[in-house]
Amino acid sequence: MRYTAHHRFADMSARKIRPFASLIRGRAADEALELLRFVPNKSARLLENVLKSALGNAEDKGARDIDDLVVIESRVDGGPMMKRIMPRARGTAYVIKRRYSHIHVTLADDEG
Repeated sequence: MRYTAHHRFADMSARKIRPFASLIRGRAADEALELLRFVPNKSARLLENVLKSALGNAEDKGARDIDDLVVIESRVDGGPMMKRIMPRARGTAYVIKRRYSHIHVTLADDEG
């Protein structure tokens, strides 16, 4: 059985979160949680919260053994961009892009 959790509109660019998503992909859920717990980045905190939510969803839906769950999908997609302008010299303007992302984590049993 698969158990998923999503964090939409996370206030960090997907490019900064993807290395940590690839770090936990394919690992046991408790091992992935321990890995993320000791990384001092905001992106690791965001991913850790989504992983905890997926574990909570698994427990709520009646997973047989929480310790046997494996992270089968850990994906970060780009979200919308908030576009602003910064006035510069001689009447020009620079574009400021505030990037958001969508974080998806899926857990599954060893046999599934």
